[in-house]
Amino acid sequence: MEELSVYEGITQGLQEAIAFKKGESKNARVRVLTTVEPVNILPYKSVDVVKIRKSLDLSQRGFATAIGVSPRTVESWEAGRSVPSGVATRILYLIETDHSLVDKLVTRSIS
Repeated sequence: MEELSVYEGITQGLQEAIAFKKGESKNARVRVLTTVEPVNILPYKSVDVVKIRKSLDLSQRGFATAIGVSPRTVESWEAGRSVPSGVATRILYLIETDHSLVDKLVTRSIS
């Protein structure tokens, strides 16, 4: 098998994909992603929730609005009476790693 340049390899791959899509080629290799592995996220403790909320400069009510839970839920997490669920943990992780996501979820105004 001859070695192709990067450009030639890409061009050949595109031509094969187009031919396959048009039904002109049945010999194409199709790779299908069948499994995914979740990122391992450690549980959030009360101090972690407080830290994230304060780093965003949000009240408990504002933070609750941003992530779609009740203010009582945030209060309960921060007091250590309960812990965030799996979905909430993943949302907290995303917000902790990218604060700009909060700005996509809420609008802020001075009152």
